[in-house]
Amino acid sequence: MEPVSLTTQRLLVRPHDPGDEDAVLAACQDPDIRRWTDLPAPYERQHAAFYLREVVPRGWRDDTMYHFAVEGRDSKVLVASVNVHRHADTWGVGYWTVAEHRGRGYATEAVLALAAWSFSERGVQRLEWRAEAGNSASWAVAEKVGFVREGTLRAAQTNGGSLRDAWVGALLPADLGLPFALPYHPAQSDPLG
Repeated sequence: MEPVSLTTQRLLVRPHDPGDEDAVLAACQDPDIRRWTDLPAPYERQHAAFYLREVVPRGWRDDTMYHFAVEGRDSKVLVASVNVHRHADTWGVGYWTVAEHRGRGYATEAVLALAAWSFSERGVQRLEWRAEAGNSASWAVAEKVGFVREGTLRAAQTNGGSLRDAWVGALLPADLGLPFALPYHPAQSDPLG
């Protein structure tokens, strides 16, 4: 797929490119980003370069991952990074916010735009959010977007060379007032419940 850009009231959500190397390198030094993501430690320039020059273009080319830089429409400064990626039969969303730009709703605004694009332009029928159990800041963003937390998956992700439990939630097209591409028949009752 050819890369696309999205705009919101305050943000330009555009494909990451090699020009983001310094900003990505600086952001990924943040202990809070490193705590909740499985980044190489230490995170060095070669990691940012590989991500921007290899991983990002491959994801767009293969239609498996769409990585976006989030910048202020006026400032042109990187404030966050968001992505949507395929895993198994569904799509997932991931994001981080640059430390000095947290608490301003940028990640929420960008993820909401990305979700709407995923549903309307990519035909996604379910968007999953996963984060290591305990990552309340990530859940706060997901909840504001409209994700419904569905539970905890045991030993579902790795971080720092160990297995971690993960919280999981989902956003459906109908949660944003958008139609499903296929008929949806929700369970009438929970047989386990």
